[in-house]
Amino acid sequence: MTLSEELTWRGFVHQTTFKDIKDLDKEKRTFYHGFDASADSQTIGNLAAMILDGIFIKHGYRALILAGGATSLIGDPGGKLSERDVQAEERIAGNVRNAQEELQKILSGKDFKMVNNIEWTKDLKVLDFLREIGKNFSIGDLIKKDFIASRIGEGSGGISYAEFSYTLLQGMDYLHLFDTEGATLQIGGSDQWGNCISGVDLIRKARGKEAHVFAHILVIDKATGRKFGKSESGAIWLSAKKTSVFKFYQFWLNLDDKGVGDYIKIYTEIEPNEFDKLITEFEKDRSSRSAQKFLAYECTKIVHGEEAAKRAKKITEVLFDGRNVAELSEVEFNELAQELPNSKQDDLVAFIVETGLADSKGAARRLIEQGAIEINGKKATSESKFNTDSLVKKGKNSFAVKL
Repeated sequence: MTLSEELTWRGFVHQTTFKDIKDLDKEKRTFYHGFDASADSQTIGNLAAMILDGIFIKHGYRALILAGGATSLIGDPGGKLSERDVQAEERIAGNVRNAQEELQKILSGKDFKMVNNIEWTKDLKVLDFLREIGKNFSIGDLIKKDFIASRIGEGSGGISYAEFSYTLLQGMDYLHLFDTEGATLQIGGSDQWGNCISGVDLIRKARGKEAHVFAHILVIDKATGRKFGKSESGAIWLSAKKTSVFKFYQFWLNLDDKGVGDYIKIYTEIEPNEFDKLITEFEKDRSSRSAQKFLAYECTKIVHGEEAAKRAKKITEVLFDGRNVAELSEVEFNELAQELPNSKQDDLVAFIVETGLADSKGAARRLIEQGAIEINGKKATSESKFNTDSLVKKGKNSFAVKL
């Protein structure tokens, strides 16, 4: 596939300044793609953007991945009805380092350059900014931008001059990278269209040159209609410290059938022939969840590495597919134990109560008598003894670990 064909097939295309999406195939450009550093980890929403960057790189584009070390100190007004909290410089710098580590891992083996807009803004003088950048922007045009207009209308929370200036700073980023790196394409999410266009307009006015934008879709959960990547416990993060590898794997595994095909195209490097074969088999027996299993493994491999993906897969098979817990290595069992209620209690009835599998000893005994409790895959009895590193199961989906 050509670049435009692949972007279309995978469902990334939202809008672009090119007259025809096929214009992307005519010239191998230098592009830049910025990421926000307001959090100490990126999310799976950002993961889609990173995979998109990899597609452009694969097709011969030169990539500049920009850390918003400066713009994150201000706060993007887009998508917010009120002012963002101002964060300390040290915290933003730490967030940038974390994000760069995540990007290095996900784009491993691909050629790209990291840049940080704090480098060309930290010593910028106010008068220089107003004369060289501000003079090129009309207040009338700025207040028409959706993300600004929504903040200054009747009943809105208002907008500070700092956040109002965010789009000028982003436009300045594009101009700087146009001048110093030859960037003529900016990639951004559909919610960043207005900010991206600021850079295009600035380059045209300040340099008399043409530059372009490619805006990708924001992934939407087909089952809920909400922004993709939220669970009951919050966002799904790329950092294992914030979302464990097991929980990360389970998020993908538990996705609704409705959108799983679209997610596979966006979040994996699957080719059309392989995709068609996978979906054909999945449609024959959706209960197998073969599409979700493929997606869970591939996404976990991209973010956490192949060995972590294998461990998550094996642990899942022990919990839900009848695989013997004895097959888990010490490392794998410890990972499992961190995810489940656990206890060192030797008495089975007391163990069941202590780990929350039952709310009383009477209820625990009834569960045992009814055959609802298993120890390492075998039905438990009132006489059952169990050792350290045992997996106790109630019903189909409730577990606890004996430490």
